[in-house]
Amino acid sequence: MALPISVQVGPQTVADGATATARGGKTAEVMVSELHGRFYEQVYRGNVYGNGTLALTALSANTITLTASTTPILGVWNPASSLVNLVILQATLNAGINNTASVGPGAFVWASSNGNAALTLGTAPFNHKTLTAAGSAAKGLAFIALTGLTNNLVVQESADFPSPTIITTTAIPTTVTTPSVSYTQNVDGSFVVPPGGVLALLNTVSTTTVSVTGRLLWEEVGL
Repeated sequence: MALPISVQVGPQTVADGATATARGGKTAEVMVSELHGRFYEQVYRGNVYGNGTLALTALSANTITLTASTTPILGVWNPASSLVNLVILQATLNAGINNTASVGPGAFVWASSNGNAALTLGTAPFNHKTLTAAGSAAKGLAFIALTGLTNNLVVQESADFPSPTIITTTAIPTTVTTPSVSYTQNVDGSFVVPPGGVLALLNTVSTTTVSVTGRLLWEEVGL
């Protein structure tokens, strides 16, 4: 027979090192409060990395393709020799029209590929504890060609990012300010990039009249 959980209703003041009873609410529910930000523990342990664009960058014909010439908007490669999984935590994208006659970028989508051991390009991810681009075997792929890709990307699902325009051609007066759109997809570990895996954010309509900036955030977890 399972023993009942005992909780104490109301706040407690407990010294460091003392034993305390779990806190409960007035309807006997167990209450949990957050001591730090939700990423703090893994950031403090040095396991959280990020990568993204360093400037507002125009989309191109290669941000919609699925081959080695593809230049993802955001992306990451986990080398085949890696001893960790890349557990994606968040992705952020900002997008805006950069021309008075714009072409909509279509849907933003996530694409992936496995079994890749020979990508030759990429940038070192940024460690969110040390504040340096060091400590990870992974390679960031924001607007970097997938040179050496073994298996073509496959589009898997839509990303949670709005488009700055869904009209394929638009005449915009030069005196009109067109606001950008911004959104964060809280992936929260629902994408895992294994060794040899590539995850890429793409758009689906070729355009150069929309510019974007964004980032990926992930935790590295041992196999």
